[in-house]
Amino acid sequence: MTPMPPAFVALGVGLTGLCVGSFLNVCIYRLPLKQSVVHPGSRCPGCGRALSWYDNIPVLSYLALRGRCRGCRAPISARYPLVEVITALIFLWHLSVFDLTPIFYVRVAFASALIVLFAIDLEHQILPDRITLPGIVVGLACSLFLPPGLVSSLLGAVVGGGLLWGIAELWYRLRKVDAMGFGDVKMLAMVGAVLGLRLVILTFVLSSMVGGLVGVLLLATRRADMATKVPFGTMLAAAALIASLYGDAIVAWYAAKFVIGLSQNVTT
Repeated sequence: MTPMPPAFVALGVGLTGLCVGSFLNVCIYRLPLKQSVVHPGSRCPGCGRALSWYDNIPVLSYLALRGRCRGCRAPISARYPLVEVITALIFLWHLSVFDLTPIFYVRVAFASALIVLFAIDLEHQILPDRITLPGIVVGLACSLFLPPGLVSSLLGAVVGGGLLWGIAELWYRLRKVDAMGFGDVKMLAMVGAVLGLRLVILTFVLSSMVGGLVGVLLLATRRADMATKVPFGTMLAAAALIASLYGDAIVAWYAAKFVIGLSQNVTT
């Protein structure tokens, strides 16, 4: 069988990403409202008008309608085409890293879940169990056949969730303040189940660095105070995406640069 030209593969993956992004928009809107993501069909949140197929084409329909509902002319959030385009780009990004190998399909599904969690936590400060808990199960199941392997996946889920739970519990005992919601714990357990032990630790380190930087910037610009809660799930989602794509290379670089270098200095 003659392989398809790379341009056709990229086009197919990009179009698939746009369509998946359209579905992710439904999840982002409905999951915080505890609504079904499959029924009823897409409709205007303003007037409730069911959308025709030609009003539901990713990006193009938004542009054709000039960002307004065909029926009531209420404005449509720019988040909809933005999520669709970002999803398509992330699908293409994964194609460039993994090609069309089995791990590609696992990681783009994982990235799709991260997009939903990122957007919902940013807007509502919640991380729905309908994403994180099935994500843990699917991550463990996929590890039976693909990297990181079942042992690393199990350890990643336990250490990922246990690490955040331990920090939250310690902070509560010291300050009597809830440092983070339990949704963050389940989300990091999901990351561990999919990426394994090494990469869940990397995710935690990267998200803590990003969260600290964002917190400092908010304080410096007086957009927050010490009591303001930063949605940590958004930081976890961004960090987990980087770890999924480049985590192994980052860990290898760090080990060669610091761990091996340090051991050589000690022996000499």
